[in-house]
Amino acid sequence: MPAPEDPTGHEIQPPQPEALLDPTDASLTPESAAFSLVTAPSTLETKFLRGLQWTFLGDEGLRAGWSVLIFAILFSIFFSGLAFAAVTLHLIDLKNPVSSTTSALFAELVDFLPLAGAAALVALIERRRSLLEYNLTGPRRAAHFFSGLAAGFLALSVLVGALAWGGWLHFGGIALSGTAILKYAGLWGLVFLLVGCFEEGVFRCYLQFTFTRGINFWWALSIVGLLCLRLVLHSKGNGLWGIYAAALLGLLPCLILHLKNAPRSGFWQAAWVTSTLFGFIHTGNPGESWIGIFAAALIGFVFCVSIYVTGTAWWAIGCHAAWDWAETFFYGTADSGIVAPGHYLTTSSLGNAFWSGGADGPEGSILVLGVILLLLAALLVIHGRKLPGEAALERAIG
Repeated sequence: MPAPEDPTGHEIQPPQPEALLDPTDASLTPESAAFSLVTAPSTLETKFLRGLQWTFLGDEGLRAGWSVLIFAILFSIFFSGLAFAAVTLHLIDLKNPVSSTTSALFAELVDFLPLAGAAALVALIERRRSLLEYNLTGPRRAAHFFSGLAAGFLALSVLVGALAWGGWLHFGGIALSGTAILKYAGLWGLVFLLVGCFEEGVFRCYLQFTFTRGINFWWALSIVGLLCLRLVLHSKGNGLWGIYAAALLGLLPCLILHLKNAPRSGFWQAAWVTSTLFGFIHTGNPGESWIGIFAAALIGFVFCVSIYVTGTAWWAIGCHAAWDWAETFFYGTADSGIVAPGHYLTTSSLGNAFWSGGADGPEGSILVLGVILLLLAALLVIHGRKLPGEAALERAIG
């Protein structure tokens, strides 16, 4: 059938579908313009939702940065509430939280409980089975924990022995007797178990796990750079050069891993960040030296290595708890510049602080760096052969 003609003799062409969808076409009828306005928001909404999804979600679910932000907010809320209650009830001595074992115990609970609550809620948001997925699963957890306890006590004992042999540490008498020994041993044991759970829970469990799945070299460099800039602009003394040394020590290895596009490089970029950050938080302790701060960052890295070779953070928790217990209770030395009451032995530092550690305690002695390296070597020899690093890492980060 031929197309109809208008009075001038020209064929009348039917409107094309494209014309109805092009809002810039001057020949659009009111009906087609209305159709375009109805369908356009659908396209814009799809793009917006896709952009929103990309902003918050990555290949492994909630992006690491948002996860850390949510965790920090939740922890701050829980911590503020518990701290207010503890101070109001006079459970914590604000001027000196370790003035007594009771004050120290409640101070550590105020740290640990918000950590557990925040991590549990973030795990729920990320649809994880439990907060144990943050580097607390893995094989032979009990064995690794007790192995860490033994390693921490022996390592600190080697350090104290070396200081005494060199004449930089003097042993006094026994400060406790009778049932008081068992009482304070148990109380300080509980305190430092909470310390190990809290500090390792933050740095080697939640942050190490989360950064591993969502960090690259440039993000790691930015975080470490901001930490150093913060110290340059707002801090004085307390071993700042220890942080700068830790930051520089990790820079080249992480850059090489990045340039080679090495598999699992995210784990080591995360270890650089969490270890430097671990040293950073110790700059607020009284009596810290640059050696003590650098030692804190270095042993933080050793704890990251322990996750790599054991597949779990339990060795690190045990080692951390036993090191602090031996330092504070058993030998009675200063721990990060603080001498706590209720210690078993009595000791005092002698001579040059570079060798003795001075007010910082054994952790401030240059000898601590050698002991930490020995601890690292023992960790690799004992555990590295039993569980290859790649298999352990698979367990650690899923």
